[in-house]
Order: sequence, then C-alpha cells, then structure tokens
Amino acid sequence: MITLTENTVAVMKAVLFRANEPMEGFRIMVQAGGCAGFKYLIGLESFSREGDAIIEADGVKVFVDVDSQPHVHGMTVDFITGSEFAGFIFDNPNAREKCACGKSFS
Repeated sequence: MITLTENTVAVMKAVLFRANEPMEGFRIMVQAGGCAGFKYLIGLESFSREGDAIIEADGVKVFVDVDSQPHVHGMTVDFITGSEFAGFIFDNPNAREKCACGKSFS
C-alpha cells in the first residue's frame, strides 16, 4: 500500500526512540484541507485502530485509516534534508495535482 524509503525508516526509528512515551508507530492520514483539496497528516501513534491498514518496514509500523487508504495506495514516502527544507515528501500516484509545498493534493 505505502512504500517507505530507507531515509524515512531511519528518521521514523530515531523519532520513535526519542519519544517521551512508548509509541507503536506512525499514522498517515488524508484530510480535507490544504491549498489543493486534501492534505497529509503524519504523527506518532500509540495504537492501531479498527480498520487500519498496517504497513511495516524494517520494524517501523505505519497505520492508515480506512478513509485514507484509497488516497495513499501506491504512495512512496521519503524524507529529505536540504539547506532550506527538511521533511517528508509524498510521491502519490493518485494525486492529479499538488501544491507547491507538496503537502496537499487533489
């Protein structure tokens, strides 16, 4: 369903290790909003929920709720660092258009 690059897995492992309380993994969601219609949300998650798809890569779990699953099917998540930007990049084959920041799509 979702592919995580090696950079993404490494960053996620580091964040999970530094979390103040034990976390099970990350949640990736799609919600209405952003400048292009939908936006991605990503954050720490302490448990899976009913209907979640669970993607596991090298010991890192990512949870995707039922409503978000069709929007992210086939997506690759990368983490890049540069002189002006560091963050997650979503390469989503389901997105017809995306905004300049890459965080929202339609």
